[in-house]
Amino acid sequence: MLSEKSTATVRATLPAVGAAIGDITELFYSKLFAAHPELLRDLFNRGNQNAGLQKQALAGSIAAFATHLVENPGTRPDVMLGRIAHKHASLGVTREQYPVVHTHLFAAIVEILGEAVTPEVAAAWDEVYWLMANALVAIEERLYAEQRVLAGDVWREWTVAARVEETVDCATFHLTPADDGPAPDFRPGQYVSVQVELPDGARQIRQYSLSRAPGSPVRAITVKRVHGPAAGGPDGEVSNHLHARVRTGDRLRVSAPYGDLVLRDGSAPVLLASAGIGCTPMLSMLEHLTETGYPAPVTVVHADRSPADHALGADHRALTHKLADASARFWYEEAAEPGDATGLVDLTDVPVAPGTTAYLCGPLPFMRAVRGQLIAKGVPASDIHYEVFGPDLWLASA
Repeated sequence: MLSEKSTATVRATLPAVGAAIGDITELFYSKLFAAHPELLRDLFNRGNQNAGLQKQALAGSIAAFATHLVENPGTRPDVMLGRIAHKHASLGVTREQYPVVHTHLFAAIVEILGEAVTPEVAAAWDEVYWLMANALVAIEERLYAEQRVLAGDVWREWTVAARVEETVDCATFHLTPADDGPAPDFRPGQYVSVQVELPDGARQIRQYSLSRAPGSPVRAITVKRVHGPAAGGPDGEVSNHLHARVRTGDRLRVSAPYGDLVLRDGSAPVLLASAGIGCTPMLSMLEHLTETGYPAPVTVVHADRSPADHALGADHRALTHKLADASARFWYEEAAEPGDATGLVDLTDVPVAPGTTAYLCGPLPFMRAVRGQLIAKGVPASDIHYEVFGPDLWLASA
């Protein structure tokens, strides 16, 4: 809980800090990577850094956390903190790294805001930082304990048991533990981090959803090759490496599974909405629902460029048909098959049962549009859950 004195100071200075937070985070990363180049090489996503996405995500999370503390005294934004902590755990972030971040972040704050950072202002924002940092550390250490790994020691060697070409730009890698030990449990919807060594020696990390149900004897990730220029930078480094270099029999360095977009227990109606490669966590959920004989209505919604670009499209349809009370609606930008729609997702004629819990994964414009349509149909915002591939730029509205 933020102290009464600091609450007043943060409330008074939040507009100024918020207006400068983009400049602060940009300078912060510059200082951090100058002092610790290994973090950019081996921990942070270089593509997201080049595109400015990580800066936006950090700025959004700090602003959202501080705003929550002053507007909701005595509570924390646990959804936001949980999402960040799961991502950190999948990267192996440790308690010892938070003081490093603190040093360079506050140096950036002082440099950008100058004389406005009085001792009182510095103390108040220092309190905000450590409230957020300590909350994240506590969640992350609990996540490590749940996976029975030492803090930060999340990595394990896995063997590629099979590689399947799903589309021109999507491949599924079926994985088994290289040490022949048991695979760790996971919940439908979770992801793993994959770390690869690139030609320049960098060990870059990316997250990929597990696209099979937890009951499967092998783990599977479906990777879409990201073309750098179309994505605004070299953020296709790892996906292109996997597509070009990794074959059956090769080994991959894979983290324990994490992620807060998981299928909730219960018997409520379910809606699974995805676009593009966002179908992967939905396929894991859908397969789990079929294996458990889920009795409640299940609605499957997916949007893609074309049927040929719809990774795991045959599985998407087949698993839906296995459920007793399920329906699927697919939208394609072009070449839609009979019974499918052309254009953007429109839920106007899609029945949504009362009490539905919805899960979304795909580009932010898609998720915002679907979320808005679901709310208009009476689904409470608290029953709509989402996953973002890459930095979460939607934190403030979670």
